Amino acid sequence: MQELAVRSELDFKSETYKDAYSRINAIVIEGEQEAHENYIDMAQMLPEQEEELIRLSKMENRHKKGFEACGKNLNVTPDMDYAQAFFSRLHENFQTAKAEGNIVTCLLIQSLIIEAFAIAAYNIYIPVADPFARKITEGVVKDEYTHLNFGEVWLQEHFEESKAELEEANRHNLPIVWTMLNSVAEDAEVLGMEKEALVEDFMISYGEALGNIGFSTREIMKMSSYGLRVT
Repeated sequence: MQELAVRSELDFKSETYKDAYSRINAIVIEGEQEAHENYIDMAQMLPEQEEELIRLSKMENRHKKGFEACGKNLNVTPDMDYAQAFFSRLHENFQTAKAEGNIVTCLLIQSLIIEAFAIAAYNIYIPVADPFARKITEGVVKDEYTHLNFGEVWLQEHFEESKAELEEANRHNLPIVWTMLNSVAEDAEVLGMEKEALVEDFMISYGEALGNIGFSTREIMKMSSYGLRVT
């Protein structure tokens, strides 16, 4: 009942909604574009996994087109400059790790952090989305779990030699996520998405991924809260 009440209060055609949507829609489009490019980059770094990584990159490109259609459906032009700035620090860190050949850091940024961030956003968005976007997003979120799983499986298989780099990469990149969540909170609220729910869903997805890789509960709690600045 509460979900229906929230949805009925949203005016998808209002200027306030469309203004916030122009930035949120751009973020998801850019996020899928980043993922598309990152998986192509990682395919070069992990030639034995090239076929699977290229398959994942193509899925991300399809997702991007789906979200572009969501914006067109509401007659909204996505603010791509805003979205590129939104992802810029994670983008730079991924490119630095790629240049240094640090595949573990690349996997943490893309296959754990960005995928967990996307899963959280999509899960919270689906109940309050317009009917067209809800259908698109429901299909996308199923795929994102398989992308998260790729990183989990590879890192679990290489856990002992990857552990120190994972902890270091987490220390440098997780604080960026809290900044991103804070910066998007106001627009997300206009779309009916609560920041507390976004944070909770992200921490659940990210924590579960760390646990599946091999970290202990104590280690997960320490890593998940690193740089936590959600006000």
